[in-house]
Amino acid sequence: MKKLWFAICVVLAFAKAESQVVINELDADTPGTNDMQFVELKSDTPFYSLNSFVLVFFNGSSSVNSGMGRSYYAVDLDGLTTDANGLVVLGSSLVSPVPDRYIAESNIQLGADAVAIYRGDDTDWPDRTFANQMDLVDALIYDTDDADNMALMNLLGINVQYNENENGNKTTESVQRKADGTYETKAPTPHSLNDATVPTYNGLSFTASETELTEPDTFDITFSLTQAPTADFILGFSLNNFSFNSADYTGASSFTIPAGQTSTTLSFTIVDDAIDEGDETLEIDLDNNLPVGFKRLKDNEEIFVIDNDFQVANYGTPLAPTYGNVASTAPANYYSSLDNLASPQLEQAITDLISEEFAVRIHTYDDVTDILKQADVSPLNSNNVWLMYTEQERRVIDFQTGSTNTGKWNREHIWSRSRGAFFSIEYDETNDGMSVWTETNADSLRHGNSDAHHLRATDGPENSSRGNDDFPEYNGPAGSQGSWHGDVARALFYMDHRFNNLALVNGNPPNSTVGQLGDLATLLQWHRNDPPDDFEMNRNNVIYGWQINRNPFIDNPDLAEYIYGNLVGQNFTLSENSEELSQIVLSPNPSKNVLKIQNISNPIDVIIYDAFGRITLSQKLTQDTNINHNLASGMYLVQLKDGNRTVVEKLMVE
Repeated sequence: MKKLWFAICVVLAFAKAESQVVINELDADTPGTNDMQFVELKSDTPFYSLNSFVLVFFNGSSSVNSGMGRSYYAVDLDGLTTDANGLVVLGSSLVSPVPDRYIAESNIQLGADAVAIYRGDDTDWPDRTFANQMDLVDALIYDTDDADNMALMNLLGINVQYNENENGNKTTESVQRKADGTYETKAPTPHSLNDATVPTYNGLSFTASETELTEPDTFDITFSLTQAPTADFILGFSLNNFSFNSADYTGASSFTIPAGQTSTTLSFTIVDDAIDEGDETLEIDLDNNLPVGFKRLKDNEEIFVIDNDFQVANYGTPLAPTYGNVASTAPANYYSSLDNLASPQLEQAITDLISEEFAVRIHTYDDVTDILKQADVSPLNSNNVWLMYTEQERRVIDFQTGSTNTGKWNREHIWSRSRGAFFSIEYDETNDGMSVWTETNADSLRHGNSDAHHLRATDGPENSSRGNDDFPEYNGPAGSQGSWHGDVARALFYMDHRFNNLALVNGNPPNSTVGQLGDLATLLQWHRNDPPDDFEMNRNNVIYGWQINRNPFIDNPDLAEYIYGNLVGQNFTLSENSEELSQIVLSPNPSKNVLKIQNISNPIDVIIYDAFGRITLSQKLTQDTNINHNLASGMYLVQLKDGNRTVVEKLMVE
């Protein structure tokens, strides 16, 4: 009997411990794009650690593959501690006060679905795991005018479901827990007790006097509290954001709101440093270590900072093209495997070259954004990108990051994603830079999602207008001068050879056709009418620095005739490089401060390009020479030029 009583006590004690945290409020349906969703948890005691808890969301749809009570999202709660009211909030970016932990925007489903707290970790809940009652702490089944979800009720052991649209105000009300453990719907109260008539915190906010700055502008930030503090309120903050740091502005790094007052204003000046760093954004970042009882009403607000030291390239835009100012940085003998071949051996040799396993690299879809900022840089202003179809400039910093694409630029797949069977995986959402890559080959069709040779910076709405059309089914916006025609053709010629199971065809296949794109005859004519220019050569050079492969149809435009045009069946012949250039030796390699150039027999031009295709050094040499340099560590391409003959060598700098 004593043993039985002891077991009952253990169970009751465990149940009491588990009741320490509950789901206090849920707001799933919010105005617009549901970017103000949040879940609020509440502990019985303040400052309660949520280590070893996990929040899991369940899909109650009728889908046999992903619904029927399967998980679709799990958030580990380790590191979170409830506040003085026992509250902690997980929410989207526009929730105010600022959530204690962010969750992805528009990620909470609208119902009939469920959210639950479990003991454990997020790794215990792979996607599409059925809900269960093991280690279950608390759960809420909710909907927006949906029928009761019996599958979720049975799985979670709950017999009540709550309607966020109970009062017909689904976007402006939330589901909130009452003292008796049931729920009601009323106006959202994130970070406040549900029965409070006024917020149970003192809110901290700020306002900047400008939304856009240009070196050397000055601006003010006013910091304010919703209630005057009883003692001086002091808090640190930062304006740093990636490359924008304390060297780029002058001003304080903390503020004081005196006791009895509600605001203070500080002034700052952007430093005009005469360095082309590109347009940047500063970020007003409050110290997330506020005293008890204070909450940030907003945070991490960005302000554009326009660099007035932009560069103008020595070549023209596609609308005003130039030729011969930008030389190919293809290494010596890069195309030697194509020499004296005819179709179909020529096509296979191209595929082997541009898809070579263990040599060619692929980067993430997020990395492509950085690649395009360099590859599609506007020749008129290095702080802008050149948009393909609309034939105009747009600021680099106006890249689309949210759902609104008006006035923004984004990444256009010339071989449309749905027509190529390309798709994204979680890896693609990582921006890990040039030094991290994935091996690829001609069968890695998924990698077409982020192959930069067929991705271009485009106007957001125009990208949507193109959709997955063929060419010239899509022929640009009204007034387009077609400066992009040849670029599109050569990108598609490249894709036709880069990946197996893709084919350019004559005519206009249905837009649902996977693996085919048309019209080949039109593309060939576009290639002839709009030959590669310096803009296209520069982007070929930049992408080569990342992917270690090139678009052969830019470097050797005649290839198209041997494969698609009037020279099919004839042998393709490469023009020969100077034998003298091939004998020149660069040492040491890797280099540090000094580069020796030896075996010079005729006057040559030496041009060193960085990984972004920018000229970092240019000299004319007539004899063996030591070149002193202060190049930053990284990979460079050294172009040796004798008249029209060129050799390019790779140089590593320590």
